[in-house]
This record gives sequence, structure tokens and C-alpha cells, in this order.
Amino acid sequence: MIDLDPTDRALLRALAEDATLSASALGRAVGLSQPATWRRLRRLQEAGAIRGRRVLLDAEALGFGVTVFLGITLAAKGRSSLADFERAVAAIPEVQTVQHVLGLYDYRLRVVARDISDFERVLRRRIMTLPGVGGVDANVLLSEERRPGPL
Repeated sequence: MIDLDPTDRALLRALAEDATLSASALGRAVGLSQPATWRRLRRLQEAGAIRGRRVLLDAEALGFGVTVFLGITLAAKGRSSLADFERAVAAIPEVQTVQHVLGLYDYRLRVVARDISDFERVLRRRIMTLPGVGGVDANVLLSEERRPGPL
């Protein structure tokens, strides 16, 4: 774990809000020069606190109006079953996230589709045919609010 001072936390909060900000803009936001900001960012990256920067896409604006969370239970739970499932599910473009979890399910998936009939197609033809799938539970996303992280 890395020790974070208040300035580090402010930098991380600003980056979490807008990852496209330059070191100069970040520095202005937290009261540092551009070189000092760049050094801090590099230290945070090297320490693993920053794993990368991403652009958030609006799935609905791109034509994917339905998001469904799936709970997947595997029929068999051997090491090869997990690897086969993970390899196969990674090839499905509609699956945005794959989480191996402990509890009621073995995996949680976030799946996007154009509409409910498109989701049904993805479910029947792609997900239900994955190796080892024993059971599937679905929850359709109605709304979503992004909450700031713990910093």
C-alpha cells in the first residue's frame, strides 16, 4: 500500500473525474507546478495506484440501450472449467466486464445489447453455449449513478 498525502488524494480525485487532464491542468487544480505534478503522477503510476487512463463511453448514445448483469453458476468448478469459461467469455464483445466472485454465483457479467431482443440473442447464442455454464440469473439495469471513490 502506498502512503498518500492530501495532494496525492486530490490528484487522484481529479484524474478519476477527468482522466484527459494534462499534468499542467492537474497541477493548477491542486496548486502544484507542472513538473511537480508530473513527478507525483509518475510515482503514483510506478507504485500501482494508477493503472491506466480510460475514456468512458456512453453505451446508450452508441446504440446499446440495454445493460444486464448476469450471475453465472458453472456446472463444474475445476481449474480447467474456470479457464475454459474465462477464455470463451472474453471473446464475446457484448460482455463488458467479467468478475470471478465468491458467493451465490461463480461469475458476474455486465452485458450490453441494443435492445431486449438483441440481449436475448446474445444470451441464447453466446452466453448459454459457453463451456461449463450451469445456471444464469439476470438483472436488467434501470438506472445508474456514479459515486466517487473512497478518496
